Amino acid sequence: MTTIYFVRHAKPNYQNHNDRLRELTEKGLEDSRSVTAFLSDKKIDLILSSPYRRAIDTIKNFADKNEMPILIVDDFRERKVDTAWIDDFESFCKSQWEDFNFKLPGGESLKEVQSRNIRALKKILQKYKGKNIVIGTHGTSLSTIIHYFNPSFGYENFQEIRNFMPWILQFDFFANDFVSMRQYRLCKNLWREIFP
Repeated sequence: MTTIYFVRHAKPNYQNHNDRLRELTEKGLEDSRSVTAFLSDKKIDLILSSPYRRAIDTIKNFADKNEMPILIVDDFRERKVDTAWIDDFESFCKSQWEDFNFKLPGGESLKEVQSRNIRALKKILQKYKGKNIVIGTHGTSLSTIIHYFNPSFGYENFQEIRNFMPWILQFDFFANDFVSMRQYRLCKNLWREIFP
């Protein structure tokens, strides 16, 4: 069995419009220590991450405490929205979930995001069979992975999880085959399993 813990980053500083360099807030840094506590008994063999700072910083405390490197996988980066910051993010999100091929000039469609995330996931499953793996990731990227294994996951579900930061999903695979998914949300410094 291969178990992957996808860790959606903690609360970032949205005043920083540089997607790659957007740091965590003080609350986000505090919550990253709760991520460490959650992962502490999971016998993690390997840590991977999106190249974006908020994803790395959410799992860095765990990596540092366990003296493990964080290996960067570029394909787990967040969706590129556009070449510029957009103000009407809600309408944009809805358009993307209604049409998986919709994108702004210079941006990515959810189909493109899903394709590169699943490609990266399949490589990891092939290379690290039987391991327990942490992957630092993002809300939209992770949602496209969920949608791949559960096509009924759509815009309404995405809206429900929009503010879950951090958020952890445990995926279990037998060989390359998906077996199950469990999700955990941090509530008042306690991790609670969320049932669909």
